[in-house]
Amino acid sequence: MRSEQISRSRGLFDAVLFDRDGTLVHDVPYNGDPRQVRVMPGARAALDRLRAAGLRIGVVTNQSGLARGHFTADELARVHDRIEELLGPFDTWQVCPHDEGERCRCRKPAPGMIHAAASALRTVAARCVVVGDIGRDMAAAGAAGATAIMVPTEATWPAEIAAAPAVAGDLTSAVDLILRRHRMLHSRPAVERRRRVLVVRSDSVGDVLVTGPAIRAVAAGADEVVMLCGPRGRAAAELLPGVAELIEWPLPWIDPEPAPVEPAELSRLTDRLATIDVDEAIIFTSFHQSPLPLAVLLRMAGVVRIAAISDDYPGSLLDVRHRVPAGVPEAERALSLAAAAGFPLPDTDEPVLRLRPGCLRPATSTGFPAAVPVGPRQSPAATESPGGAPPGALPGGSPGPVRPGYVVVHPGSSVQSRACPPERCAEYVTALRAAGHRVVVTGGPHERALSAMVAGRDGTDLGGQTSLGRLAAIIASASALVVGNTGPAHLAAAVGTPVVSLFAPTVPFGQWGPYRVPWVRLGDPMAACGNTRAARCPVPGHPCLTSVRPQSVVEAVELICGTAA
Repeated sequence: MRSEQISRSRGLFDAVLFDRDGTLVHDVPYNGDPRQVRVMPGARAALDRLRAAGLRIGVVTNQSGLARGHFTADELARVHDRIEELLGPFDTWQVCPHDEGERCRCRKPAPGMIHAAASALRTVAARCVVVGDIGRDMAAAGAAGATAIMVPTEATWPAEIAAAPAVAGDLTSAVDLILRRHRMLHSRPAVERRRRVLVVRSDSVGDVLVTGPAIRAVAAGADEVVMLCGPRGRAAAELLPGVAELIEWPLPWIDPEPAPVEPAELSRLTDRLATIDVDEAIIFTSFHQSPLPLAVLLRMAGVVRIAAISDDYPGSLLDVRHRVPAGVPEAERALSLAAAAGFPLPDTDEPVLRLRPGCLRPATSTGFPAAVPVGPRQSPAATESPGGAPPGALPGGSPGPVRPGYVVVHPGSSVQSRACPPERCAEYVTALRAAGHRVVVTGGPHERALSAMVAGRDGTDLGGQTSLGRLAAIIASASALVVGNTGPAHLAAAVGTPVVSLFAPTVPFGQWGPYRVPWVRLGDPMAACGNTRAARCPVPGHPCLTSVRPQSVVEAVELICGTAA
């Protein structure tokens, strides 16, 4: 039997944190009796596999029975002793003893216990996996920026299952998923250092940004990286670390509104590829795109080694044909291809989205605090307002109990089905202002009317006034970003800003949600448009997003910003 021991390198995860009742043991309400502890099937073997793989394990559990007097602290300790007797030792136990009415920061769905467990294990939440059986387990993981996997039971609501980033049938399957994702980044030995490598991602801003960690991995093993991108993603490609040269070229088999395939144009592209003198090429694509048309042109241009993910039989077009299971986050999907091609991410680099040092454009001309170029986020000073208003004043001019920092609302999207209706976004701005948040509304050059309408009297309108670098700077200094499934969500992940994700379920959240940054998902995950990949909403009224109440947005912002009352 093959050993499951994983390299002790940094890898993807450091720890796995489990909910207790309904996940590790059968749920016995307010249990203070160790004799009633019954472990879930396969739990001991699953935990032992994680221990053997070098991952630390912990428990994060709400136990309001303490506050309600259903059992004592000593009785709870005896229950936990029995659990460890049956399942083996845990590296940390994190218990919230509070009742729901106490509004503490540790009770799930608040992220406090996730952060406390990560600290106890000398890591950070982004390097942890949270496994639980209900929606509040997933919400706590998201608000902390941890990976979330649901193992539902008969008591789990269908909407909670639909909203979860990843779902496993049992603990054995959950551990299979964790270890598979962990291994994917170490799947092949590193190749000898290459002189020049071509990386390809011809898509939009968000697609380019999520490929960034994989491009850094390639850059770590090459003297120079040349990137082929499309016109829709060039601005993002210019922000990526590790890219020495950019070639912009639209690919008609990738672009959503492609020009006709012209033989002369393909000949020109082939000739251009022949001039860049690379040792190999790595073609990054989304799960629904094919790398094979470009692989043909690369072969014709004389590139001798080509790697790509391809479910279709590639014949001799690919030297490295990689396959990835469905549902893997796009950033990890790309990283796994880089590793399969012999370019694993170095242990000194974290598998997170990141921008090139010094690339952010400070927004001081609009009254914003300058953003840090790269690195940990810094909150803006509490005395400085986005629109240049005096301290204590909201952008609309009304005095109020202003909270530190500001919230960015980005209502637009390049895909209509993923954009929240503007009237609803305007309500979110008004509700956030009423809750004491300064609000900034952003948009692209063609979204000036949209951003002005959404900002109204309650927000500062910056629609069409920023480059992508300046937008990144504005988001980097924000407390949170409220946005649909579009490029700025990934820009926020790249600068470490929490995201309230107004996520239309046309594509899987687990693949396209904000990566390794605190998030709250809002929207109906069971809407009829689910997994259709529809570019235009197929359901009248856009119910998956119009169902999001303004108060839900306020509560989501306050959950991930730690400002809930």
